[in-house]
Amino acid sequence: MLLVNAAASASLLLAVPHSPRNVDTCLSGYFYGTHGQQDIFIPSEDCLVEASTSGFSAEAGSLVQLNNDVQQLVWLQHEAVEPSIKPATFMDEIEAFLSHISTTAAPAPADGEQTILVGRKSPQILHRDENSALISVDSETALTLDLNLPRFWKASPLPQAPVPFVPVPSKAVDRVKDILDNLKFDPVVASLVNNISVPQLREDVRYLTGESPKSEIVSRHSFSKGILIAADWLKETFESLGASCVLKPFLSGFAPNVVCSYEGSEETTETVLISAHYDSRGSFGSIRAPGGDDDGSGTTALLGIARVIARKDVKFRKNVQIVAFAGEEQGLYGSRYYAQELREKNANLTLMIQADMLAYHAPGEPAQLGLPDRIGTPEVAQLVANLSAIYSPELKVGLTPACCSDHQASSRIFHGQGFPATQVFERAGPIADPFYHNSGDLSERENYDFEQIKSIAKIQFATLLHVAGFDLVRDD
Repeated sequence: MLLVNAAASASLLLAVPHSPRNVDTCLSGYFYGTHGQQDIFIPSEDCLVEASTSGFSAEAGSLVQLNNDVQQLVWLQHEAVEPSIKPATFMDEIEAFLSHISTTAAPAPADGEQTILVGRKSPQILHRDENSALISVDSETALTLDLNLPRFWKASPLPQAPVPFVPVPSKAVDRVKDILDNLKFDPVVASLVNNISVPQLREDVRYLTGESPKSEIVSRHSFSKGILIAADWLKETFESLGASCVLKPFLSGFAPNVVCSYEGSEETTETVLISAHYDSRGSFGSIRAPGGDDDGSGTTALLGIARVIARKDVKFRKNVQIVAFAGEEQGLYGSRYYAQELREKNANLTLMIQADMLAYHAPGEPAQLGLPDRIGTPEVAQLVANLSAIYSPELKVGLTPACCSDHQASSRIFHGQGFPATQVFERAGPIADPFYHNSGDLSERENYDFEQIKSIAKIQFATLLHVAGFDLVRDD
C-alpha cells in the first residue's frame, strides 16, 4: 500500500535536487522517491554523516525534522508555468489551502458527481518555501487533496517505506542506442503515421470532454461517475480496433487503468508501451472537469494511433501496449501501481513514452514538442527528437522544465523503476495553457490545436513502428 506513512521515530527528512548521483552513497537505502524535482530521503544520522564525508552535499536541499506522530507524508510542488498565467495571488492561494485544508470546502454537488473534502484532521506543515511544501495528513485526505489544491500545485504522496532506486540497466540503454544508430526514414512508416485523422481526433476528444451530444460525461475526475463511463468507452473502442484490453483496478474508489495489448508476431517478451492519463481536474468547487488538453489530448492521440493500426491492418513483431492511466491527478497512483506490477514481473520493456497535454499552442509560437530537461532516459528522449525531425519536421523541438506535474509524471515513475522512459508535451518551455486544471479546459477554444496533437501522435506511432517492427497484413 502507498497510503500509510509514519516515521518510526523522530528523524530528519532530506530533500535535494534530483540527480542519479544522490544514490551513490548509503542514502540509497533511505530513498523515498523523486517528488517534483526533489529526491527525498529519510536517513539515519549515521548515514547523513557518512554521506557528507564521502562528498555528498545537502546545501542545495532542505532538512525537515519529522516528529513521532506524522501520518501520510505528501510533497506539494508548484509547477513551472509561464509568468503570464501565474496568478498574482498564488502565494495567498497556497497559504489559504494550508490553513483551511481541514475545514469544509465547497458543498458537494447535488448530483454527487464529485466528492469534496469535509472536516479532516488538521495537517502538520513540516516544510514550506515559495515553490514546495511537505505536509502530514491522514490517508483519506491524501487521496483527495487535488479537490482543494490551487491549480498550479500538485500533490505527490511518499511511500510508507524506503523504495529501491532502480537505475535503467546499461543493457536496456544500449538497446535504445542501437535503435538510434540504425534509425532512418521509412516511406511506409511515413504513410502510416500520416493516416491519423484530425476530424476523428476532434470527435474522440469531444466525447471525452462531454462537448459531444453523444456523451454523458460531465467530469473525468478519478472519483466521478463520468470517468467510469470513459473507462468503459475506451476499453470498448480499443477492443473494436483490434486490441485486447482489460480494466485493471489498483486502489479502492479509483477508476481503473485501461490496459490494451497487441501481441507480437515474434516469440519475444519485448514490449513497447505508450500511454496517457484519462482522469482530469477542474476548477475548485466545480463539478465540471472536462480535461480537453489535460489529458484528453494525450488519450485522444492513443485512440488516433489505434484507429490507423486497425484500418491499415498493422501487425507488430514485438509486443505493444497502449495504456490509459487513472489516478494521475491525485498523485500518479495508476501509473505507480502499474509500473510496480511490471517491475515485480521483471517485464522486458524496451521503452515507454507518456503523452500528456499535446494540444495547447501558445499565440504567436510555432507548433512545438517539449521533452524533459532533467528526469527520464536521455537516449529515449533523443530517439523521440530524431523521429520528430524525420516524421514531424513542422514541430520545433526543445526542453521543458514542467517536470513531474502531469507531463513527466508517469514517465518519471517508469524511469524510477528502471525502465527506459520519456514524455512528450505540447511546449518547449513551462506550462502556458490558461485553462490548465480548469473547468474551461475544452477543445472548442482558441489555441487548441488538433494539428499539433496529430504531429506529436505521429511521433508516438513512428516510435511503435520503428521499435516494435511491423508487417502489413493487407497491402493497400
